[in-house]
Amino acid sequence: MRSNEWKSIKISNLCRIRRGASPRPIKDYIRDSGIPWVKIADATSLNSRFINETKQYIKIEGKKKSRYIESGTLILSNSATPGLPKIMGIDACVHDGWLIVDEFDGVEKLYLYYSFINERERLLRLSNGSVFRNLKTDIVKNYTINLPPLSEQKAIANILSTLDEKIEINNQINKKQEEMAQEIFKHWFVDFEFPNEDGQPYKSSGGEMVESELGMIPKGWEVKKLLELNLFTSDYVANGSFKSLKDNVTLSEEQEYAVFIRNTDLKNKFKSGMKYVDKHSYEFLSKTKLYGDEVIISNVADVGSVYLCPELEMPMTLGNNVIMLKSEINSRLNYYFYRLFKSKYGQYMLKTITSGSAQMKFNKTDFRNLKIAFPNDSILNEFLNIENAIENSEHKYDEENRKLQNLRDTLLPKLMSREIRVPLNNEELEMEN
Repeated sequence: MRSNEWKSIKISNLCRIRRGASPRPIKDYIRDSGIPWVKIADATSLNSRFINETKQYIKIEGKKKSRYIESGTLILSNSATPGLPKIMGIDACVHDGWLIVDEFDGVEKLYLYYSFINERERLLRLSNGSVFRNLKTDIVKNYTINLPPLSEQKAIANILSTLDEKIEINNQINKKQEEMAQEIFKHWFVDFEFPNEDGQPYKSSGGEMVESELGMIPKGWEVKKLLELNLFTSDYVANGSFKSLKDNVTLSEEQEYAVFIRNTDLKNKFKSGMKYVDKHSYEFLSKTKLYGDEVIISNVADVGSVYLCPELEMPMTLGNNVIMLKSEINSRLNYYFYRLFKSKYGQYMLKTITSGSAQMKFNKTDFRNLKIAFPNDSILNEFLNIENAIENSEHKYDEENRKLQNLRDTLLPKLMSREIRVPLNNEELEMEN
């Protein structure tokens, strides 16, 4: 029989906890290349255990004035999103918003990672701060976790990490498919190298190009404003005055009749912090009801973030600071505009209408007046067939990931509480009485 000995033990007895460090003043060290610089923002939107890239870098001189850690190091957020653990997939310097966890003694690193995941809500409640939540180092050091024998730690970590590895593989497949779809769009609709009647690249094979106000475009294409393309565009404030919105729309953090979809929800894939509205609010927001596959573009602050609206299992309405776009004659066209505004060319177009001193933004009128070179039906339909196949494949992997995540999230607390015991030496799963 296995030993049932589990211990409640302080984290400080299992590993070393120390804060990251930021060279001061940090603005003097930030660069476009150099040593990867890990900030909280590099982790919060990732559905992965690992941090494999960063948005910013610091110059080499900053290495001695910050915390430099190697790939494989476990880190834990102590600010903004307290208690969020990640594993480094690269060598990097770590911002002081992270705690570095290393020098393990009697604990499997992956088991501790999943313990932090399991305990995150409790750690979050222990954090303080009126504006920014902060998880003090001493709180983490003195926090106790359930610790089984090392062999059982490894078995638990193996079950959970196997599920996460499959999720990460699916995410990588979808990332490659996204890159492929975006490259096809660029090749066809920016470089004009769509296949001609002989299957050869149009422009480089001598396809006829004609003058337009946007430059040379393929013969048969037209320059049109978005407002001329039977597109429906709307935003939150299209539903009424600020006073009427205030009087008729009630937001709640508790699940209500409909989801209030914002840029942040799309970015983090609806994992946390969602907002909802009641039925009256939903009906009042009649001009921004969502049904799935609408193109949603952030037009305030985080300008140019582009998403396809998912199909959720409850009513949806558009949040603030984003614009929705959809075809009124053919919903498949939404995919073309999704790819257009995700492309570098589409992002450039959005920048031409973006302005602001305190906050960058663009408005619906300027957006609707954007001009594009619109392809003929045969080329467009051929692209949409390819895009449809890619989207179907992505949806398949997304659905598989949802099931895997549900299984992982169901197993995690049960394994950590001993409600389910893992098999050791070919034992069957057994339930604690």
